[in-house]
Amino acid sequence: MSSRSFEVDCTLRVSHLPEDLSAHVEIDGDVVLEPGDELRLHGDVPCPSFGETKVERRRATLTRASWLERTWTRLTGDVECLELLEVSFSDRRIS
Repeated sequence: MSSRSFEVDCTLRVSHLPEDLSAHVEIDGDVVLEPGDELRLHGDVPCPSFGETKVERRRATLTRASWLERTWTRLTGDVECLELLEVSFSDRRIS
């Protein structure tokens, strides 16, 4: 483990519901994630059955980004986020 890495406790919540397909991690304590930081959860990936939500306590390794990685993430993050958008300016309507 590098000097920029340390372990933290966290809560992992994975939902596989008709209205919610998601995974969320809540880190214990006053740890703040910054752009470019990496959080790696320990253990197997929980796979709840359809209609279930699983909540588990886990350990995770947080690796802080270097100054260069943090700056690069801030500069390119907005552009990468825009790739998720699909915008159409056509005048056709789909029924």
